[in-house]
Amino acid sequence: MRDDLLEPEALCAVNADDDLRVLRRLDIREGLTGVGGNVDTGIGVVVDCETTGIGSDDVIVEIALRRIRFDPDGVIVKVDRSYSWLEDPGCPLGADIVRLTGLNDADLKGQSIDDDAVRRLLASAEFVCAHNAVFDRGMFERRIDGIGDLGWACSCNDIDWRANGFDGRSLGWLLAQCGFYHGAHRAGDDVNAVIALLQHTMPGGGTALAEMLERARAPSWRFRAVGAAFERKDALRARGYRWDASTKTWWREVPDAKRTEEEWWLAGHVYAVDANPRALGPAIDRITWRERYAPTPLNS
Repeated sequence: MRDDLLEPEALCAVNADDDLRVLRRLDIREGLTGVGGNVDTGIGVVVDCETTGIGSDDVIVEIALRRIRFDPDGVIVKVDRSYSWLEDPGCPLGADIVRLTGLNDADLKGQSIDDDAVRRLLASAEFVCAHNAVFDRGMFERRIDGIGDLGWACSCNDIDWRANGFDGRSLGWLLAQCGFYHGAHRAGDDVNAVIALLQHTMPGGGTALAEMLERARAPSWRFRAVGAAFERKDALRARGYRWDASTKTWWREVPDAKRTEEEWWLAGHVYAVDANPRALGPAIDRITWRERYAPTPLNS
């Protein structure tokens, strides 16, 4: 990140005024960050992709990846070089995608992703991180064979931004609240924005990366309310359950610490005799970051 745009004292003075805040252009540089330790470090890889759209038939037109090395406290100690590839989708880009990304058909003509390089980079890391891991994981696994067993973390959902004083969860808005702006909607720029967020020190003193990893590494439980009566749908929705059309069940994922609480809630609201259930209880699956954010919920 560039710190040479304003003297530190001037930046603090400006940002202390509630009527004016300064945003600096984000600049994530390759190499050591100058913070953190160098013992027992781990490697993660931050990814992003641009696509022809968000539908089931849409495809990737750009992939970007960048590895980070971090210490046991979740402090990023080194940032690797940035890798990115364009790919010809074999059809014209929509006008909205051209406006959003700045890419056009001429940029993509004849371009292709280096699948082997992407696999090697992903396999070299302990985990893969994206800001919307449900979307990115689905797109990556559809495009690149042999990466379905990786651990995934999500900088959007695995960090409680609101509890840490942030408003909203969109990437650009979170970055602005950290004091930076970036060239949004190109994969490499968004990867750098995620790295900047992960470097951010939270009010409790730890980094956003540390919080994300603590939540992502912990197992959770996916409850599927099999046999729930139709009349229970509003209660399930209010509880945070989502409808999966492929299995025709309501499902919700809860952290390990709340498994018992969820079992009791279901017993009282969905599987009690007066709730007219068609099953004795829910189906419960243990979820790790290898299954979390997979394209579809577990079917068995």
